Amino acid sequence: MTHLPVSLQSFLVQCAATLLAILLNGLLVILFSYPPGPWLFVLTQAAIACGLSFFWRQPAWWIPLHAGFLPGVLLALQLDVSSWAYLAAFLLLMLFYWSSFRTRVPLYLSDRKAWQALAPLLPQSRPFSFIDLGSGLGDVLFYLEPRFPQGHLCGTEIAPAPWLISRARAWLKRSRVAFMRRDYTSLDLAEFEVVFAFLSPAAMPALWQQAQAQMRSGGLFVSLSFLPDTRQPDHVVPLAEGERHTLYAWRM
Repeated sequence: MTHLPVSLQSFLVQCAATLLAILLNGLLVILFSYPPGPWLFVLTQAAIACGLSFFWRQPAWWIPLHAGFLPGVLLALQLDVSSWAYLAAFLLLMLFYWSSFRTRVPLYLSDRKAWQALAPLLPQSRPFSFIDLGSGLGDVLFYLEPRFPQGHLCGTEIAPAPWLISRARAWLKRSRVAFMRRDYTSLDLAEFEVVFAFLSPAAMPALWQQAQAQMRSGGLFVSLSFLPDTRQPDHVVPLAEGERHTLYAWRM
């Protein structure tokens, strides 16, 4: 199960939980002659799905998704939501989470603590090239731009909506930051002295291999929150007491 893509894992979890909920509710009918209502069924299915997700050690953020999936469907049906609303919601989610099912990298947005911790790691008085892999709405780059006027800053984002928003923000700010709509796996990281990533645990092993194979000697690889579980980082920067985020940096 663990070698399957997490999206397929979750589909199987939902199917298994639905089947088990049907069997359990059928058993209640046989034993107590009591037909369970729809909410009892969906809540039972949600509880089983959460248990299966935990048992198969899926990422923790999948558990609330399993908990809310079928109850959310039933609630939408009872509210008699227009079919156009479902289409609009689907298109909106697709624009923001374009290839999350393949890359296993949902839209994560870093905060100011991370940007402030990143800045001292960068060259302070000379030109350098910097790329943010999965640049989202461009916040990291817009924060660094006025602080590093000699830096060549760019970001890459594959999801259409965040990329378009970052391009629009750059135009409004008259920014010199370059935003590409490309999968970072297709890039040659040798073009950049500093590579920054805030992705997901699932993406880190392959990205680390790419960085080791492509980045030049002396380059800096920085990851927010997620370790590749290989070489120990050269720099570890806790952002704040109690914060789950930590900045990790490796000199290549």
